[in-house]
Amino acid sequence: MVNSEEERASLLCMKALANRGRLDMVFQQMASHPQYLESFLRTQHYILYMDGPLPLNYRHYIAIMATARHHCRYLVSLHSAQFLRVGGDPLWLQGLEAAPPRLQRLDHINKVLAHQPWLTARSHIQALLKTGDHCLSMAELVHAVVLLAHCHSLCSFVFGSGFDSDSTPSPRVPHSMTPGYCLCDAANGNTALSSAPAGPTEKTPRQRSLDSSCELSCHQEQKQKIQEEQKGDRLHSQTLLHADMEEEEEEEEEEEEMCSADPFRFITDPEFGYQEFARREEDHFQVFRVQDYSWEDHGFSLVNRLYSEIGHLLDERFRNVASLPFPHSPDLKRAIWNYIHCFYGIRYDDYDYGEVNRLLERGLKLYIKAVACYPDSSKTPLCPLSWSPVKASEKVHVNLLVMEARLQAELLYALRAITQYMIA
Repeated sequence: MVNSEEERASLLCMKALANRGRLDMVFQQMASHPQYLESFLRTQHYILYMDGPLPLNYRHYIAIMATARHHCRYLVSLHSAQFLRVGGDPLWLQGLEAAPPRLQRLDHINKVLAHQPWLTARSHIQALLKTGDHCLSMAELVHAVVLLAHCHSLCSFVFGSGFDSDSTPSPRVPHSMTPGYCLCDAANGNTALSSAPAGPTEKTPRQRSLDSSCELSCHQEQKQKIQEEQKGDRLHSQTLLHADMEEEEEEEEEEEEMCSADPFRFITDPEFGYQEFARREEDHFQVFRVQDYSWEDHGFSLVNRLYSEIGHLLDERFRNVASLPFPHSPDLKRAIWNYIHCFYGIRYDDYDYGEVNRLLERGLKLYIKAVACYPDSSKTPLCPLSWSPVKASEKVHVNLLVMEARLQAELLYALRAITQYMIA
């Protein structure tokens, strides 16, 4: 029985270690919120490895395509290595044009969901399901959409937490760089937002060894039970075990380094990026009103029916992030969530958007928008200086809110388009 949050976090760390052979930096950060981490791990393991419509090599290649949209070399190399481990064809890693046509056809919806999800339309779904000789089944499409949205949102967490620090900056086409305008601002008469002064970039090096807290917790009981006369032999065995584990970790890192392909190989139309929904010129893109199509009333049941059990796993993630203890006002969490959804044209009729400007500092708003909409070009932005005294777990909490709100936004647009296709 787990008696404390520390023990629970340690057990989850070891779960992640067992799954990958070493402790991933993403999981180290999320371990400050063990209940959330557990639901995240379950979801990720399910969509990548459990029974599902798509074969394993397709899943990791789709993950490569999704993370390449944000030039996240860390995740591209990780999934490239996993792609090879599950039997993927190395030739596919030469670029998107080397992949099977069925995967290439996902490129457009990948691009749209990553940057402008409100463009997702019934016609896109129809093209994937009905046109040509390389169609997807409905179940395969839903699996692919969930995986794309999961990976896009994870890129925001990776860059927001500074994990992609070993990447070299990729050439970028500017897209009216960061932030300052959304439906919240428009509703309250604010038409511009000055940029926050840039602070020094703090980068986190990749760590090879086990996290010390996990290591201590995992071996503490063994050490207590070892009799005095057996210590020499036991310590010698542990030394050999750690040497083997470190060698395996080095081999995995070398493998990922070999798979560190240029993300641009896996994308088309690199100029396509986020544009301000509130300033768009197209009148036919209406605000997405949650009262008309919500996760709870519509999205959950549809995705759970078309891709068994995934709705429950995703819903658990949304509920867990909503229930995480936050020392500040609960209203602040809702303001952050609704502010992020504003970037994607999603609006709640029962919410007073004046709360966003009252509760969120300008610097915090800049940070949230950069991580949500421009994660790759923001290059590991720091939390605002006014938040620097806050505990590290609370900064992780903000990044988790950004990730989950973005995930839900992409899913809402994709599932609404699928619903429109099914009832047409």
